[in-house]
Amino acid sequence: MRPLSEDELRSSFVNATDRELDEFELPLEYLLVDWEHVDALAWRDRRASRRGYLVTIIDDEPVGIVLRAADPPSSRFRAGMCNFCHTQQPANQVTMFSARRAGEAGRNGSTVGTYLCSDLSCQENVRLHAPLAPAEVRTGSHAWARIDGLARRTRAFVEGVRAG
Repeated sequence: MRPLSEDELRSSFVNATDRELDEFELPLEYLLVDWEHVDALAWRDRRASRRGYLVTIIDDEPVGIVLRAADPPSSRFRAGMCNFCHTQQPANQVTMFSARRAGEAGRNGSTVGTYLCSDLSCQENVRLHAPLAPAEVRTGSHAWARIDGLARRTRAFVEGVRAG
C-alpha cells in the first residue's frame, strides 16, 4: 500500500456521514505505519468505541468504509474466527462489524456485516510467525498465502459496501 495523507484518508470513505467525517481521527499509530507491509489500514475510533475505519487500495485509489461494532458476545468461553485474516481466537477477541452500504442503498438502511478481529489487527495477525494463543488455528501454512488471502477478502468486502 502506498502512504496516504490524512486528506486522502478522509476523502476515501464511501459510506461515511458528514458527522462521522467531522469526528474522524487518525489512529495514534498512523505515523508509524510501515506502508510497504500492509494492504489496508484499519483502526477503532478512540472517542466512539463502537466505530472503526477500514481503508484499502482498489484500482490504485484509496477506498474507505466506516464500520460499526456489535455488542460484545455474552460468553468469553466460545471461540470465534475472523473472516478476513482467518485467525481463530477467543470469542471476546472477534466482533461482528457492520458497514452501511454506499449510496441510496445505505441511506435506505442496507448494511453488510462480517466477523473481524475486535481490534482490527488483521494486517499484523497474518504476518505473525507464532500463534497468538495456544489454541489458535490458522489456514494456509505459507505467510504469503495468508497475506494474499487477507488482501483479497478485505477488497471484496469493501467493494461490496461501495457497490451499494
